[in-house]
Amino acid sequence: MVRANGAVSLRELARVVQTSEVTVRRDVRALEAEGLLDRRHGGAVLPGGFTRESGFPQKSHLATAEKTAIADLAANFVEEGEAIVVGAGTTTQELARRLARVPGLTVVTNSLLVAQALAHANRVEVVMTGGTLRGSNYALVGSGAEQSLQGLRVSRAFLSGSGLTAERGLSTSNMLSASVDRALVQAASEVVVLADHTKLGTDTMFQTVPTDVITRLVTDEPPAHDDRAHTELQALADQGVQIAVAGATGATGASGGDEVPARRQRALPGPRRGQTPGGGAGLRPAAASVLGEQGAERERARVADLRRR
Repeated sequence: MVRANGAVSLRELARVVQTSEVTVRRDVRALEAEGLLDRRHGGAVLPGGFTRESGFPQKSHLATAEKTAIADLAANFVEEGEAIVVGAGTTTQELARRLARVPGLTVVTNSLLVAQALAHANRVEVVMTGGTLRGSNYALVGSGAEQSLQGLRVSRAFLSGSGLTAERGLSTSNMLSASVDRALVQAASEVVVLADHTKLGTDTMFQTVPTDVITRLVTDEPPAHDDRAHTELQALADQGVQIAVAGATGATGASGGDEVPARRQRALPGPRRGQTPGGGAGLRPAAASVLGEQGAERERARVADLRRR
């Protein structure tokens, strides 16, 4: 299955061979020791994960439930009348399907899949970049895509990637995709990363978004046994990334996801995009906690306002 698809989830393996995920995890560990595959959180890929990238058909079958939950929650962070950029990826495609219901929205994208998801949205304007079509993920890349983004300014960028670590931030396996993602980031005041738990702790070849530029991570709750993913989440939060966990205990959001729990909010510890230097530096722990709670309260009020509309 891994040779045929390039990547496969433990859940899918367990279903096909009719055994438990615990047994599959043990077998995958043994195959990795023989150099036949590389383990990833929640799945396995062919060896050479730093340079190998799965195509759209393979990615679309991985962590589908998690991507749906992440998209539901991420849609709550998009406001009526905003201008945003949405990068290529299967998770961002799920987000785009939900953005079709946000009136007055302008979406700039290099993804044909994102554009297709919004093609029939009456009150959403879609702006496509130029560039050369990369068939494996239906995205426009190259100098044409990057040049079309020069001089652009939007409120938020929503991006996904192949891996996310606290040390390097978001990364991908393809150089052309990484260059366009960096151009998308430069156009935005805030950067929201959409990454399911299988990507936490995974590092790939080309860095796209350094950790100190990421404003918020929207992810799902890692399994209890996944210590590495939990550790990576804590490390990201310690560096000032706001963590929104789909499915965590909280009130139901406007788009069907869960509202960001107060316990997940983190005050930004230092200068970030759009902040004046020293704006968050030197905060005492108690003050940082208060700021986090205030941020959560503002977020809840905004979602409530969206419901009333």
